[in-house]
Amino acid sequence: MTRKATIQDVRQLSELFDQYRVFYHKESDIPAAEKFITERIENKDSEIFVAEHEGEMLGFVQLYPLFSSTRMKRYWLLNDLYVNENHRGNGYSKQLIEEAKKMAKSSDACGILLETGKSNDIGNQLYPSCGFKIYDEVNFYEWTNE
Repeated sequence: MTRKATIQDVRQLSELFDQYRVFYHKESDIPAAEKFITERIENKDSEIFVAEHEGEMLGFVQLYPLFSSTRMKRYWLLNDLYVNENHRGNGYSKQLIEEAKKMAKSSDACGILLETGKSNDIGNQLYPSCGFKIYDEVNFYEWTNE
């Protein structure tokens, strides 16, 4: 089952979020994860959906709002998608993506953007199977202050 995350989910969701960050080679920091997730939910900075089974939270997707000036509509950035490694291969990622697509439609958004590494074989199979297309008409640049 998938549903929108609430403030009551912060403890379990923070543990999953921490696993997600560790997967991307960041140091584990559950208190910081809890603070970050709490702020996103309380400030309504993002939309978070969770997948759960029998009360256990198994995965999440987090989307941030963007806007397309040329289309004069909201866009959503699918920034985070994670399913606990013990529960992968059971369709939870697809369920979470479908939940994100429903939310995008209901918010009258023009679409969902995401990026994934060229070496992410699973993601590069998953996203096209869920209707995403590689957008190769632009170059993607990044500036960081780290």
